[in-house]
This record gives sequence, C-alpha cells and structure tokens, in this order.
Amino acid sequence: MAGKTAKKRGKPESVSDRLLAWYDVHARDLPWRVRPKARDRGARADPYCVWLSEIMLQQTTVATVGPYFRDFVSRWPDVESLAAAPRDKVMEAWAGLGYYSRARNLHACAVTVAEEHDGCFPDTEEGLKALPGIGPYTSAAIAAIAFDRKATVVDGNVERVVARLFAIETPLPDAKKEIRPAAETLTPETRPGDFAQAMMDLGATICSPKSPSCNRCPVSDGCLAFEKGIAETLPRRAPKKARPTRRGACFYLKNGRGEVLLRRRPDKGLLGGMLEVPTTEWTQAEIDEDALLAAAPVKAKWVRVPGLVEHTFTHFHLQLAIFVGEASAALATKADGIWVPEEELDAQALPTVMKKAAAHAAPDAGPLFKGK
Repeated sequence: MAGKTAKKRGKPESVSDRLLAWYDVHARDLPWRVRPKARDRGARADPYCVWLSEIMLQQTTVATVGPYFRDFVSRWPDVESLAAAPRDKVMEAWAGLGYYSRARNLHACAVTVAEEHDGCFPDTEEGLKALPGIGPYTSAAIAAIAFDRKATVVDGNVERVVARLFAIETPLPDAKKEIRPAAETLTPETRPGDFAQAMMDLGATICSPKSPSCNRCPVSDGCLAFEKGIAETLPRRAPKKARPTRRGACFYLKNGRGEVLLRRRPDKGLLGGMLEVPTTEWTQAEIDEDALLAAAPVKAKWVRVPGLVEHTFTHFHLQLAIFVGEASAALATKADGIWVPEEELDAQALPTVMKKAAAHAAPDAGPLFKGK
C-alpha cells in the first residue's frame, strides 16, 4: 500500500521538504521546544526538556501539559535535581495529570540517568528504550528531537496525517502495521527532529480529526485522501468496546483535631503510589452497603452521603459510594495511614477521582473542593 501510494505522490522527499518549509514559518511556540530560527542561531533542544515533555504529553493535551511542564522545570531544572527530589514530591507535583505510573517511571528514569549515565541521556533509540518508562515512541521522539537522529516518530497526530496522505482505509488499531512503514518513507535524513515536530503540528493545527483545513495544508496536493475526498473519514477506527462499570466505596474519616485519614496505594496497579481517601476494592458487583462497610478502614459510625462519585478511566467507569465518619482519639491511633489537616488536603498528591470523593464528602472544606 505504502509503496504504490508513494509512486502516485512523487518522491517522498518532496513531502518532507515542503513540510519543513511550512514548519519554519508556522511552528507552534511550546515551552520545551527550540524554534527553527533559534536552531539556525545554534540553539539545541535540551534532552531533559524533550524527555520531560514527551512523558507528560502521553495521553494528555498540550494545553494541559504546559503549566505542569513549567512548574516541573522551575522546581527541578535538570535531571540531577529531579533525581534528588523525594518521589512523594514528584507525585505531588504530578497530581492531576493522570496515568500516575508515568510519574513513578519519570522519577526512576531520572535516578537512572543521574546515577548510571552521569546525568546525560543516551542519544540513540536503543539506549533510550533501556531507561524506565521509555518505549518505542518516546525513544524515537527524544532521539530525533533532542539528538537529530533519523527516527520515525508516530503519535496520534502523525497517524492521522499519514493515514490521509496514503489513504490507508484499514481501521485502527490494525492500520498501525501500514502506517509505520509509510511514515518511514517520509522521514528525511536531515532535520528529522524538526520533521517529527512538523508532522505533529500539522496534525494538531490543520490535519485535525474533524473538518481538516485541506485548503491550508502544505502537502494537500500529494494527499491521496484529499484527492479521493475522504480525508475527514480517515483514519477509520474499529468500534470501541463498551466500558464496564466497577463499583466501590470511599471512607472519609476525620478525627477530633479536624484531620482526615489518607493512605498510600501500592506501587503496582492503578493509581500506584498515590495517596487516597481509603477505599474498597473496585468490582463489578452492585453496591451493597453492608458489604462495603465491612471493608472500612476502622469500625466507626459511618454515614453514607447521598449520591455517587463517578469517574471514567481508560478501560472502565467507576461509581463510588461515599461514607463519612468521625474517629475518637483511641480509634484514630489504630487507623492505618496518615492524618492530614482538612484545610491542607489541596496540597496533597490526590488523584482526580480522590479529589472528587473528598469534595463529595466535604463540599465546603476548602479550595480543593471548589474546583481547583
């Protein structure tokens, strides 16, 4: 498929040349990026910033990542300072970005680079893939953008651009097997990092999922999907499976000093290493108050708050019943976890679902519960 398409479109190099010329003028201004004019003056991308941004951007939008990126580099301006930071502080700064295994791997990777590579990231895809939390996509992105290695970078935006350029009609995810080799025919020998970012920018600003602006596209005259009038229909996707619903409960326990009980989740598994309002296991069983109360962190007088907290993860939807209780001084000493002043909950590394649970339990408790 890719080979036949390439013949119709002419030399693949013509696409990369035109796209790079477009990027030189229209590159997005992003805090981790070195713009083309700055590169012409000798500036080079900081591998630390490229790595940090790429980890943050996994499953997350550019608009969301920007403030987090700036906060991280203000706290930890290089990989050595990030490696030296307590992991809890890193998790705290990450709270709200989701997919928390990324934060654990981020810290582990920083430690590895600092301790085993003298603070310097490897400059090859294979060397980068050996680091914690770096897979094929991220290693290619860092190798190309930070080190100008010829590497083909395929994220969601690039998948869309390539599927349209080559009119690949196979639905995703099966289409990935056609998209990657097609993308490889486009990757230039020179400026591969700028080309990767140009493809990302094209997908983000012009070759958008709906209503692509083909009239403004620098490579539309070589796009088979545009020629066929099917650009907006690509890439096609296999029907999504319905998300199952899981259910459970959270227990919002306060002591006589106005402190709330939190505990840390195991490192492995969903929300690993994050603080939580004590919760039960999440199963597909219907909510049964008696069964849920049997799993409470302590035996207290629990009162259920009307309604449910609902949150959607990638693979399932979650419904939580919320119970509130008050612990006596004697009972508080038996509770497994840490006690945090209620007014300081907003400073804790609580994942979004736990912020929702706390807000439901105590809607007037402080800034955390006012949509911060």
